[in-house]
Amino acid sequence: MHLLKRTGNRGFGPSYIDGFKYAISHGYEAVFTMDADFSHDPQSLPDLAKALETHDVVMGSRYVGGKVSVVNWPLSRLILSVLGGKYVRLITGLKTYDPTGGFRAYRPYVLEGIGLDTLKSNGYSFLVETLFRAQRCGFSVAEIPIIFTERREGQSKMSKKIMFEAALMPWRLRFGRRRPLARKENS
Repeated sequence: MHLLKRTGNRGFGPSYIDGFKYAISHGYEAVFTMDADFSHDPQSLPDLAKALETHDVVMGSRYVGGKVSVVNWPLSRLILSVLGGKYVRLITGLKTYDPTGGFRAYRPYVLEGIGLDTLKSNGYSFLVETLFRAQRCGFSVAEIPIIFTERREGQSKMSKKIMFEAALMPWRLRFGRRRPLARKENS
């Protein structure tokens, strides 16, 4: 594990891109993303790694098969999350039950193939945009069940601006100008 220390508020998406580029440039075989507030249990990492042996992207899902695996969330937040995922899937055509989840494993060639420098999202819609591009490029995506627990430390960075971006991004992805993306290669 390596910690990239950045200064200033550069946004969620750009932070991910910095980490992805670091992993790619250092030849990592797999890239994992997770919340640092312990809402994603590190003990689930081996399960993601195992699934990554046969898939290009693996998502630790709170809602596999429509089953809810969330602990200590207020009902209002759970409803927002479930409905938000359904909204994203309906508009974008994504196949996963939890398209907004951030507990993921990627093969580096996926990150290279989706065009990191052309991603537009700054907030949490970055998660939807990366998944959308991976699916559109033909990369295989798997979802495995996890138990998501309310954070132990810190506060949500959710703002009205981020919520607005998240509401618009699925429409931009569905109807936006489509630039050619890399196709899956056997790596």
